[in-house]
Amino acid sequence: EVQLVESGGGSVQAGGSLRLSCTASGFTLDDSDMGWYRRVPGNECELVSTISSDGTTYYKDSLKGRFTISQDNAKNTVYLQMNSLKPEDTSTYYCSAAAVGWVCGGSQGTQVTVSS
Repeated sequence: EVQLVESGGGSVQAGGSLRLSCTASGFTLDDSDMGWYRRVPGNECELVSTISSDGTTYYKDSLKGRFTISQDNAKNTVYLQMNSLKPEDTSTYYCSAAAVGWVCGGSQGTQVTVSS
């Protein structure tokens, strides 16, 4: 069974940092690109960042320099390091993957709340 489990969310003040984790099961990171979405007003999903199986990364333009995606293939886990957090980063963050058709919201997600 393919499954993605996120963790690491929480409440921080503006300027703080969080590291989100997503552990995959049912497939390996060697075989699938991975990424993170977050919910935006209107209940839409916004693509935050992706990392391909060869390590190539993508970031939403406005997040470059603050967010860093990485992966540990031995742990089958992808991370999203979020620094200099802003109140507008408050959202539910979802892990996704090519292996699950880049579905947003198919997993539990992890809540990030940034207070000013």
